[in-house]
Amino acid sequence: MTDEHIEKTKSAIESADNIPADRKAELLDLLSKLKPAIAKVSETHHEDAHSIARLVEASARETIRPEKKPEHTNKLLHELKQSVENFEASHPQLVAFTTKYSAVLSALGI
Repeated sequence: MTDEHIEKTKSAIESADNIPADRKAELLDLLSKLKPAIAKVSETHHEDAHSIARLVEASARETIRPEKKPEHTNKLLHELKQSVENFEASHPQLVAFTTKYSAVLSALGI
């Protein structure tokens, strides 16, 4: 199920007309790194991994909407950050990739 969220996110980003090509490439690269990091968490924490993947998708969809709602995007990105904090010691790459991903989306959403 987490793969499905990541694939939906990739498709949404690829088809978004309001994201510059360089930012699209950066987001797609981060998604390709997030996918195995989330899969690793899923091995021991399936529900947490599903929640992280869902928040990755929701935050991207909110950011690329034509009518931006920064408060909603910020809420989703905050939830995403909180959802990975528990894995900082055991899965530092997940936290690093999620932080970068959030920063790029945040910059696009403003």
